[in-house]
Amino acid sequence: MRIARFSIDGNVGFGSVEGDPADGPDGLVIDIMKGVPFGEFELSGTKVPLAKVRLLPPVLPNKVVAIGRNYAAHAAELGNEVPDAPWAFFKPSTSVIGPGDPIVYPSFSQEVHHEAELAVVISRLCRDVPRERVKDVILGYTCANDVTARDTQRAEKQWARAKGFDSSCPLGPWIETSLDLDAAGDLAVTATVNGELRQAGRTRQMLHGIEELVVNITEAMTLLPGDVILTGTPAGVGPLNPGDEVSVTIENIGTLTNRVVSRG
Repeated sequence: MRIARFSIDGNVGFGSVEGDPADGPDGLVIDIMKGVPFGEFELSGTKVPLAKVRLLPPVLPNKVVAIGRNYAAHAAELGNEVPDAPWAFFKPSTSVIGPGDPIVYPSFSQEVHHEAELAVVISRLCRDVPRERVKDVILGYTCANDVTARDTQRAEKQWARAKGFDSSCPLGPWIETSLDLDAAGDLAVTATVNGELRQAGRTRQMLHGIEELVVNITEAMTLLPGDVILTGTPAGVGPLNPGDEVSVTIENIGTLTNRVVSRG
């Protein structure tokens, strides 16, 4: 199931996206959900063309836990060593935007980069999750862009401003729930800017896989329904400028597109 969060006529809800994404919005409909995907729900049978709704971030996470340097080639391209264990940091909920929303270039940076990533969406409250139970706490997967003020990241010891500024965490277009852990562990991840391919990797290149990340994070903190884990980015990160259109595509999930704008 592809679970989307959307607004129409001032109302916000969840629904199941049906149809072939290759056909574009005109070939897709959304079956409006009764309830929310983190509890009991059913599909209403009321279907609306996807082109008639505005897609929102598929979840509003309490927290986004992101993993740095989880692809060796990406660490190398920035001159960084590979950490022995998952290297976690946070992006605040206020950094989250949805498909089509603008990435607002921060006033304190002159070097903003894209980072295409697979995002894991948590389904239930969980802590100290053993490896064999990881599959039970995952609702599904979506596309993410860990937008980064690279010059600020280099200059400041903490990454809070560099990776946590408003609009620095695009998520979407929906949550794909049909992928199991094995499938999610070998997906193509790409990023294009103005149609030019910038990043191309596979999730099997992750140094620390999805199961290990969930185990590691939940040893330290409770994850809540709708929390998101960003699993790291493959090599090829590069600059974004106002006016650019950046798209993150993940195999068997979809494409997340945002345009970069100047801060007004």
